[in-house]
Amino acid sequence: MWLKYGVACDGELKNIEEVSRGKTQLTCLYCGGQLTAKKGKVKEHHFAHTEDSCKPVSARVKNKAFPSLPLYDNFNIQLKGEELEQLKILWKEYGATGYPISKDLINFQWVLKKLMRWRSRRLSASHDGTYQFTDLGKIPVGALSLKLFNQVQEPLMLAELTKLEQSVNLAQVASLSSLPERLADLQIYRAQLRRILLNSLYFLEIKADGQLFYKIGITTRSIEERTAEIQRDLKQHYDDIVVNLLGLWQHRGNIELYFKHRYKAFNYPIGSLTEYFKFVDVKPVLNDLFEMEAKELSAVELGVIKSNNINIIDELRQVC
Repeated sequence: MWLKYGVACDGELKNIEEVSRGKTQLTCLYCGGQLTAKKGKVKEHHFAHTEDSCKPVSARVKNKAFPSLPLYDNFNIQLKGEELEQLKILWKEYGATGYPISKDLINFQWVLKKLMRWRSRRLSASHDGTYQFTDLGKIPVGALSLKLFNQVQEPLMLAELTKLEQSVNLAQVASLSSLPERLADLQIYRAQLRRILLNSLYFLEIKADGQLFYKIGITTRSIEERTAEIQRDLKQHYDDIVVNLLGLWQHRGNIELYFKHRYKAFNYPIGSLTEYFKFVDVKPVLNDLFEMEAKELSAVELGVIKSNNINIIDELRQVC
């Protein structure tokens, strides 16, 4: 994991994707040092210290300990490569077909990680002593619907926020020297959460030179602005382009990457453009999208959106 946020002059956090590569005017949230945006083609885009890296950031990069949104950009749930492949095979042969899964096929680590659960006699009268995939277990294989994915991920995101807030409170009450680092962790997490809550998810139908394909994406701008930009991008590859908006879901920035994971078999790259898809039948995909409930922001989520420039320690004191 890498440092993805820097502090601007006005105190707001800027994501690495919001700045150009090279030296910036941003500073490190942990030490105040100047940052350089590293945006090459090998490593993930990230910030590095212009001078020597500070100990908190070095330790977090080494131990992959930066705060991050649960199930946002990694859906392997800490499975190693071989374990993940075994789980995919098990889903294809048993989970997707509804066949019971016997105990001898189960890696017990999957049970401990709540990817699989015991299927009792009461739930399956004809198959005693078998296992089945949980909703969490369906995520690595991309089998969980978008609606159910939201139901799994959203409580985890809010639970992580609570955990970080409690960590700051503890350090504050106990006057721990780690308070600045814990506060920085909380600020970074809130910035990530705020970013996905501010974004709307869109799904487009595109007809270009007789071809039909689709695009998934997120935006904080008007859909008209984003559509115009997409048409400009596609003009490099096609002459006749018609873009139709099929759906727009506010505050659903969390879904884009899981959608790409779930439907990666249908990915249709166009040059360097990677968010396009071709489906034999788009109806199941549209059903998947439209089964999602409209996002209603909780009081906590509204607070995250509105309090970007509020000192978090003062805010936590009011809460407590």
